[in-house]
Amino acid sequence: QVQLVESGGGLVQTGGSLRLSCAASGGSFSTYRMGWFRQAPGKEREFVVAIAWSGSVTFYADSVKGRFTISRDNAKKTVYLQMNSLKPDDTAVYYCAAAPATSRWPPQVAEYAYWGQGTQVTVSS
Repeated sequence: QVQLVESGGGLVQTGGSLRLSCAASGGSFSTYRMGWFRQAPGKEREFVVAIAWSGSVTFYADSVKGRFTISRDNAKKTVYLQMNSLKPDDTAVYYCAAAPATSRWPPQVAEYAYWGQGTQVTVSS
């Protein structure tokens, strides 16, 4: 069992930056593939980015490529999402999730076994 807790959300102006963190407890964090998703009001949950266990392999949604950067620190059991050049369209609740090493690459939504409670990111225009 893995518990995930996101933090770092908030209100930022267009063009600003935020860094989200997702702290894990329980389970073997370093064996999990980690992902970030987001859900805006009235919209379906959207994939943002995934990172393999080593941190050396990543996969980004086109909408955030070049602006967002995912990283992980397995010793701290934490995954990060650095978000730069934020736009109002980035406004959403951001969730981190964990998928087992046996999942496909990148993991499909259904393969993520554990989810955090989410953190709100609001980008004002």
